[in-house]
Amino acid sequence: MKNTVVTFQQMKERGEKISMLTAYDYSTAKLEDSAGINAILVGDSLGNVVLGYPDTISVTMEDMIHHGAAVARGAENSLVVIDMPFMSYQASVYDAVMNAGRLMKEGRGGAVKLEGGEEVCPQIRAISQAGIPVMAHLGLTPQSINVFGGFKSQAKELEPARKLVRDALAVQEAGAFAVTLECVPARLASIVTKLLRIPTIGIGAGAGCDGQVLVYADMLSMFSDFRPKFVKAFANVGDAMKAGFRAYDEEVKAGSYPAEEHTYPMKDEVYAELENYVDSLAK
Repeated sequence: MKNTVVTFQQMKERGEKISMLTAYDYSTAKLEDSAGINAILVGDSLGNVVLGYPDTISVTMEDMIHHGAAVARGAENSLVVIDMPFMSYQASVYDAVMNAGRLMKEGRGGAVKLEGGEEVCPQIRAISQAGIPVMAHLGLTPQSINVFGGFKSQAKELEPARKLVRDALAVQEAGAFAVTLECVPARLASIVTKLLRIPTIGIGAGAGCDGQVLVYADMLSMFSDFRPKFVKAFANVGDAMKAGFRAYDEEVKAGSYPAEEHTYPMKDEVYAELENYVDSLAK
């Protein structure tokens, strides 16, 4: 059954956990969708794990549209949420609505996600009023790492924790259908989850959230540049891929691949006629 923003709300009300993973291409999205993942996030983390950037700042609208559309083609039942990249919504409400519209129309998303609390509530409200579901994102917001001084856990002290609570209530009031909580204390995430009517999706925020999201390349051990504390390796796909690549390299260089079973046949009489034809060309 197709997952929607209504599905998310119903799952929270029933106390059912929501599963979410990132994906950036058709094949991965199709696998996640067939596994029953409720939502697929086309995250601007593609800047790190797909494009090789040190952060998400350089990711463009064109990047998000391109990858979002690919994921949408592979997601039959999962809700596709597309990140709004850096500076696609911060400058003005108008920019925010127009760019969110592009992610829905050209990227084929089912919802968009943006980072920030009270300061982006006008954008959340306007995008929602335009008929576009918005997921908010609080705590460690990767587009603001230059302000944070790096990828660091957030809201561990009283005043920042109070601000996060205020921000969570504000984005809910502005019309967000869910909120991602990243790298915040588990106790704080549990408080926010109980306080809000809308679902919370945790990443490094403990088991008290209504759902969880991970970067799929992290949880499959495919991305080795760095590994956050909150990531669990659910499979060692990275090692399996490297082993496969090495075996391929060895067989190609040894001349053992492709073997006869990997080739297409030609009838003997056709081959003989072809040899005669080639010989005639050489004369």
